[in-house]
Amino acid sequence: MKPRAVIGFLGTTLDLGKTAERWRRWRPTVSLFQHDDLVIDRLELIHARNHIALAELIAGDVARISPATQVRRHVMDLNDAWDFEEVYGALHDFARAYPFDPETEDYLVNITTGTHVAQICWFLLTEARVIPGRLLQVSPPRRGQENAPGTYAIIDLDLSRYDRIATRFRAEADEATSFLKSGIETRSAAFNAMIDRIEQVAIRSKAPILLTGPTGAGKSQLARRIYDLKHTRHQVKGPFVEVNCATLRGDAAMSALFGHVKGAFTGAMADRAGLLRAANGGILFLDEIGELGLDEQAMILRAIEEKRFLPVGSDKEVASEFQLIAGTNRELARAVELGRFREDLLARLNLWTFAMPGLKERREDIEPNLDFELTRHAQATGITVTFNKEARQKYLLFATSAEADWSANFRDLGASVTRMATLAPVGRINEALVLEEIARLKATWRKPTDADCHLLADLIGSERLESVDLFDRVQLAAVVRVCRVAKSLSAAGRTLFAASRAAKASTNDADRLKKYLARFGLTFDRIAHR
Repeated sequence: MKPRAVIGFLGTTLDLGKTAERWRRWRPTVSLFQHDDLVIDRLELIHARNHIALAELIAGDVARISPATQVRRHVMDLNDAWDFEEVYGALHDFARAYPFDPETEDYLVNITTGTHVAQICWFLLTEARVIPGRLLQVSPPRRGQENAPGTYAIIDLDLSRYDRIATRFRAEADEATSFLKSGIETRSAAFNAMIDRIEQVAIRSKAPILLTGPTGAGKSQLARRIYDLKHTRHQVKGPFVEVNCATLRGDAAMSALFGHVKGAFTGAMADRAGLLRAANGGILFLDEIGELGLDEQAMILRAIEEKRFLPVGSDKEVASEFQLIAGTNRELARAVELGRFREDLLARLNLWTFAMPGLKERREDIEPNLDFELTRHAQATGITVTFNKEARQKYLLFATSAEADWSANFRDLGASVTRMATLAPVGRINEALVLEEIARLKATWRKPTDADCHLLADLIGSERLESVDLFDRVQLAAVVRVCRVAKSLSAAGRTLFAASRAAKASTNDADRLKKYLARFGLTFDRIAHR
């Protein structure tokens, strides 16, 4: 049974009693320790500074009744104990500062003493899980039983059974979703709905979470924010351990993840705990999990399901209790089809899957993220940088247009802001700097079709190329590259028409290719010798 702690106010009227007669009257705080079936290991007694003498009297009486109970007193001075805002603020600060550890201790909140406002505040804080405990209500004895300790009731607030009440705490959920978004006022309805769902899952579940999406979409940052949210709610007490699986290869991957014993392989001069053991009690984030080998995937699956695994070279299992968050920019279902990812592991990860959209799919969120990046730059450098009005308009017009590729997503945006903020004269980003940055971004995002255009313009001229459709440009560029490496027109034809040739009774690939090139005024020899 876990050690139990009770938190509550001193009952300044109910707990009061003359020294000689105090054992004859019911006092709610003292009565807690008069029930044989209610074992309390610690009492956290909150009182005002002008009630120290009474608090000491109560502590002394508790010591006589229950010598094994520790009494810890907390001074909390309230100007008006009936002021809802003041009382809630004081108790909220107390709860946030208190070192709750619900995995090893049981917490009860005594709502018998204190004003009605205080009791309401205890209820709100407990229901919102700011205090990870249950409510405790004690009642005086019935008439004729004055020497009895009275009765008590422990109330477990299950939010799922109080839907109407739960709606009153939407503000708490809004705070959590804002936390997951780093405080950014995002405008994408789809993204905001996804974050709302992640907030619910993060608070209510310990099951694995899979974050998918392109590189730079913010998977690592979101995983860290999920951990921070759970940590503030006292749901995890261990560390956040992040692993980029793309950096793990072969035996080194096994050792890094699962640890090894001394002498397990050449160079293993000492025991190594491994990252899974390091994440005990916390969250393990495996970024790019699709890069792991099949053997590592099998061991990860067992570690998730059984919370146990074997370090390399050991015949003794070790335990680690952690929540897994995985990230990938690959299509894992396709990887399963190709035999590169275990189907059973994907099934285990697929309980909660969230697809992170790229920046191009969230163009309405570019402006608030632009402000966020400027704020982050100011925090990092101590220098506040802003746009002038025209420069901001010009940058946002480009950033939200179809021209902006944002191939590296938020990494591109962060790097862009950093460059402009660093080069901004006297902390002001002007139009000239924006135009320079736009040109730099366009050069960075040059697509393969741009390279195709340069290749074809060299052969048929820029003017004629303007009359060629994009579809034909891509196809012609592919044909030209095959011709450049083929030894002859016939060899190039065999490569280009290999699939269709098998279905024909007679073939003349060279002639077919020759006629295709002629449409653009080209010959094999001209391409090959260019």
